[in-house]
Amino acid sequence: MAADPTSAPTAAVARARQHSVGDLLHRTARRHPDKPAVVAGDLRVTYAEFDAAVNRTAHALAERGLGKGDRLALLSHNCWQFAVLAFATAKLGVVLVPVNFMLGPDEIAYILGHSGARGIVAEDALAPTAEKALATAGLTDGVRGWIPSSGAAPTAGWEDVDPWWRTGDDGAPDIAVADDDPLRLMYTSGTESRPKGVVLSSRSLVTQYVSCTVDGGMGADDVEVHALPMYHCAQLDCFFSVDVYLGATSIILPGPDPAAILAAIERERVTKLFCPPTVWISLLRHPAFDTTDLSSLRKGYYGASPMPVEVLRELARRLPDVALWNFYGQTEMSPLATILRPSEQLERAGSAGRAALNVETVLVDDDDRPVPPGQVGEIVHRSPHAALGYHDDPDKTAEAFRGGWFHSGDLGVMTEDGYLTVVDRKKDMIKTGGENVASREVEEAIYALDGVAEVAVFGISHPYWVEAVTAVVVPKTGADLTAADVRAHTRERLAGFKQPKYVVLADALPKNPSGKILKRDLREQHAGLAADTAAGEG
Repeated sequence: MAADPTSAPTAAVARARQHSVGDLLHRTARRHPDKPAVVAGDLRVTYAEFDAAVNRTAHALAERGLGKGDRLALLSHNCWQFAVLAFATAKLGVVLVPVNFMLGPDEIAYILGHSGARGIVAEDALAPTAEKALATAGLTDGVRGWIPSSGAAPTAGWEDVDPWWRTGDDGAPDIAVADDDPLRLMYTSGTESRPKGVVLSSRSLVTQYVSCTVDGGMGADDVEVHALPMYHCAQLDCFFSVDVYLGATSIILPGPDPAAILAAIERERVTKLFCPPTVWISLLRHPAFDTTDLSSLRKGYYGASPMPVEVLRELARRLPDVALWNFYGQTEMSPLATILRPSEQLERAGSAGRAALNVETVLVDDDDRPVPPGQVGEIVHRSPHAALGYHDDPDKTAEAFRGGWFHSGDLGVMTEDGYLTVVDRKKDMIKTGGENVASREVEEAIYALDGVAEVAVFGISHPYWVEAVTAVVVPKTGADLTAADVRAHTRERLAGFKQPKYVVLADALPKNPSGKILKRDLREQHAGLAADTAAGEG
């Protein structure tokens, strides 16, 4: 009897149709074997060499007992080995658990235990922290990979990972990885005391890569700097992995040092750069900005937070040949959800744009009913980008995906033609004197004041107002700016209840490695302002 073509595919058919994250590199290497793939320090590799290194590493991991569905933690700054492990694990169907290198041993121990990691690969400088985390988590066996970033030899119990990618079988491992097999477990900071583990599959990631490519104007001719942490899915999956998919060239830097970014753009003739607004601002303020040859740069991307309108105008003036895109989303969307395109940057400044190619986005009220254009609602999405859920947490998964939509926790307003403006995180909406104040609106007003480099607005507990609008302002270098100047400026631009009750001048704002301003830290640092009004006078 002939096979029924409407039935489920056989294993052979499924294998022939496989299009997982691990397959992308192999197919690019077949198309562009001799093209530069990755530049990391003194190392320069072609796509053929990259694919071979990944295959060798995948076999090395398998020899050490890791198989499909196992979890492997990775604790490292950006480096060549990070790139190799991201694709080696994908080829095996091993779930990669990238870990924020700013975390302490107890926080890492929680991730190791919660994820069920069967090993960890750590940068040599971070290995002592990893050892403490392993001890706290009670993990005594499994893989212990050592990335020799500083050239230090592995300590007892650790194994140098460089032989993994340099020697051994360079043939592709024959592992069947289905579209919805988990490949990444990304831990989000969130508002809870413990982070949530977001489970991403090949379907989540690959469909997101397609949206980035089409709506983000990406191509095989791109040469891109990757300076933001690759443990975060924005740099890893909106940019680096997309470059691999397309056959573009990636310049990996260990971190977002402005001088190093500017030098890399000039040296490598970089065409494409992603930075959050805070890093774009640091580039604009760097003394080498105007003397560096940035003429190759054609595409710029920002995300993590909205770009202040005044900074957009400055970028347009000082980098007139660079087209800008705003990428908005969250880890649970792999992470892209909406895009604001280059032609819309100034006309719709402050907008997060419209839903990306493979995404549907609407706003709902507290009862999950759609809200009309112009009304604030929670931003929810339907998309194959969406995560499979939260690891080992069915209750949080059910809550986040209730009604068949992913609930982002962000508040927004949408125009009739589908342009989204993110008003705030639900937790960042300031409730003062019975009124709601969006911190973003106050920040935009303060950014319009000459002499302001950066600003963060948040609420602190207050005995009368319940929450008091508070602004921490970083003046530009050499600017003669006072707290009184900020107050006078906001009185002219904002309703009384929106004006900051407290203004503090600071040398810098606390940020995580992805460039996001840590408002939680600011709230804690300035929680006592209401008890000492004089402290808020600048």
